Amino acid sequence: MNIIKPIAKLIIVLTMMIAMLPAVNAQNPSVINQTPPPQQYPWVKDHINKRKPITYVHEREADIMWSKRIWRTIDLREKINLPLYYPDNEEVIDRKSLWKVIKMGLLSGEITAYDQPAFDDEFQLELTLNQVKGKIATMDTVYTQDSLGNMTMKTVPKEIMTENIKRYWIKEDWFFDKQRSVMDVRIIGICPLKEKIDMNTGDFRGYEPLFWLYFPQCRPMFGRYEIFNRHNDSERRTFDDIFHKRLFSSFVHKESNVYDRYIVQYTGQMGCLLESDRIKDELFVMEHDMWHY
Repeated sequence: MNIIKPIAKLIIVLTMMIAMLPAVNAQNPSVINQTPPPQQYPWVKDHINKRKPITYVHEREADIMWSKRIWRTIDLREKINLPLYYPDNEEVIDRKSLWKVIKMGLLSGEITAYDQPAFDDEFQLELTLNQVKGKIATMDTVYTQDSLGNMTMKTVPKEIMTENIKRYWIKEDWFFDKQRSVMDVRIIGICPLKEKIDMNTGDFRGYEPLFWLYFPQCRPMFGRYEIFNRHNDSERRTFDDIFHKRLFSSFVHKESNVYDRYIVQYTGQMGCLLESDRIKDELFVMEHDMWHY
């Protein structure tokens, strides 16, 4: 009995303290409100957050009969690629653009950026966090007025937003696995391209590559963010699904060659798309010719 009474008193005191907590929070604004935010949907969306990327099949070099390295350009202005670009408003909570996800991964250290003086795509030079911050910012012209009314022009750093990234390069390997008897493809790297704007005239001057990202390292983060599905809001895909299932449009701008040249260097502007289609047809014919009917 002597032991039970102190325990009962302790329980009563703890109950009274817990009951007083809401009143203390109401009187003290400095106390953080622990009330969860309202749900955006009638159900709890937790499938995407718990998903993991589809594991690649282990490949042996002895099983690879044929392979070809391809570089592609993804233009986000094409209709099928719009889910990778929007929302261009980076404050939207429900969805994020591909560039927003990449920036979050770079600043958190989950994704590593690579660069070289000649801008090769061999993932040799790893960028530091400060170098990455310099890469994801551009210089903007600002006019200021002093106390005498004189206008002065100066350049200030401005963060690159989603609207400034409308193209991506991807580096991939196509190969035929004789063990599984399939033609397969693996994306090796991805590179965002920013628009180059003339600071004096505001005219568009083309695209400039920022850095290369090792795609297998990006997959875990790409698999945690969904993109818009125009047919069904409850069956949205992740960024990793889009790349893994090839649900995007692109054109080839380079294939492995002895000169290491881009298509535009030996065909000119007019023949780029025709040469790109020829390379795509070669991949299809190679897979088709592996079989006898």
